[in-house]
Parts: sequence; C-alpha cells; structure tokens
Amino acid sequence: MTWTPRVAVLIPCFNEAVAIGTVVRDFAAQLPQARVIVFDNHSTDDTVAEARKAGAEVRTERLRGKGNVVRRMFADIDADIYVMVDGDATYDAADAPALIRHMLDEHLDLVVGSRVTEEKVTYRRGHQFGNRALTALTGWIFGRSFTDMLSGYRVMSRRYVKSFPAHSQGFDIETELAVHALELHMPVAEMPSRYIARPEGSHSKLHTWRDGWRILMTIVRLAKNGRPFAFFSVACAICVALAIGLSIPLLKTYLETGLVPRFPTAILSAALGLLGGVFLVCGLVLDTVTLGRRELKYLAYLSCSYPDTSVDYT
Repeated sequence: MTWTPRVAVLIPCFNEAVAIGTVVRDFAAQLPQARVIVFDNHSTDDTVAEARKAGAEVRTERLRGKGNVVRRMFADIDADIYVMVDGDATYDAADAPALIRHMLDEHLDLVVGSRVTEEKVTYRRGHQFGNRALTALTGWIFGRSFTDMLSGYRVMSRRYVKSFPAHSQGFDIETELAVHALELHMPVAEMPSRYIARPEGSHSKLHTWRDGWRILMTIVRLAKNGRPFAFFSVACAICVALAIGLSIPLLKTYLETGLVPRFPTAILSAALGLLGGVFLVCGLVLDTVTLGRRELKYLAYLSCSYPDTSVDYT
C-alpha cells in the first residue's frame, strides 16, 4: 500500500506582505497535499491579507519573537512531517520534496537546509561569520552535526516536534532546535539548499550584534542546563587556579618567616577554594537532575512512533 503522510508547512513571519504570497504559492505548488499554515507574529502591514489571498491558513501569535511563534506552531499543529521555513522568500520551495524524501528514506528526525548562495548581498558576511562561529561553538559542546545551525529551513518528524520543550523567545530558537536533536542523539542530516535574495521591499529582522549576543547567551544557558558537570567544573577549575595563584606567595613567605602578613589575600584564597568546591558539588548534583530531564524528553520522543511507510495512512 502507498503511504501519504500528513505534511504541514509552517511559516513564521512578521511584516512580510511583500514576500508571503510568493512563499505560500511556491510551497503549495511543490507540496500540493500539504497544509500551508502562516503564523503571523502580530504584523502591522498586509501580511495576513496576502497570506489568505494566496490560500494559506493563517493564525496569529501576539507574543513577539520567533521563539514564541515556534512554540505555538509545535503545540497547535498535528502532522507526520513538518516543514518550517521563514516567510521572507529566501528559501527555495523546490528543495522541499527532496528534503522530505531524504528524511523518510534515511528515517531521520531532522533535515536542515544548509544555505548555498553565490550572491554576496544575499547572505551578509557578518551573518556568515557569526553563523560559522556559533555553529562551531555549539558543535564543540554538544557534538558536530551541522554546518548551518541557524538556517530557517528545516524538515522535522512528529516525534522531534512533540518532544521539543521550547524555551527561547527570539531568533535563538534555531540554536535550541539544533541542541534538542544533539542532546537526544537523534538521527539528523543537512542538505544544501539554494538561498535567494530577498524581494525588493523586504528587510531582515535579524540584528547581527544584538541577536548574535542573544544566541551566544543561549548556547551558554543550554551548556549550563545540558552539560552542568562540565560547565561547573570549568568554574571550579578557574576558582581553584586563582586560589593557588594567590596562595603561592603567601606560602613562600610563611616558609621563610613563619608569618602570614597578608590576611586579606589569605582569606580571599581560602574563599576561592571553597567556592570552587561549591561549584563542583553543584555540577555533580545538577548532572543527576539533567539526566532525569533528558530521560523524560527521550520518553516523550519515543511516545510518538516514526511513520511506517508500508502503511496507507489515508
């Protein structure tokens, strides 16, 4: 029997009236059986009207920020396969069938469309450098599986979506999406996808420095929550190293004279040593807590079975 999966195309957008009609029509043409759903983030232009005119379902999330929109999308929409793409017409809808086919053929939970472009103005150098640096940092901490972690084009399985505990509110949601897959050791992949220049009149909502800093802080937060023993061990090592560095001159003076003339330094050194011990204990305790949280997320992941392609779901 043939199998027709329930596919949902999820399009988060804010003030994309110029581009949203094109995005909806292109994805509807490439995936004619899919539900195309635009989640408007309280736009002030004609985004909603243009999306409806193009034939999309439209829902509104009034809490500002892409992370809030993604949280709402994942909670409200029920499907077997989720295609999430930004509503700025920079991603090629023609790649969607291949991304879905690759996910099903390899039984993957996440396929990211890594951006490929020859147009210099399309993908600014500052964004490229930030993406590479932040992706490398995330890979160093959680495992190297992506080269374009911040791409806004991805295909996801139901079990990935329904086990994702979204916390981020802004553009740092892409980092959290990547770390969720890496933390649970899900099968993931990347496929190159053409990245297109924005249509005239459309402007990027991403601020290089502000959002880059937010993404960096998200990586630090996820490292603290997901790798607490390593995180607090680093803090412990820094405190102990400072304590030893401060105490060496005091020890030399004591061995030479039998006196400890600099009591404030001695107290500071002892306090840093104690603080290092506290950090180490925190890491050990939180590592056990994190293991329990990770097991709960994995159980949620397993509760949604992967589609059996031999069964006709229609």
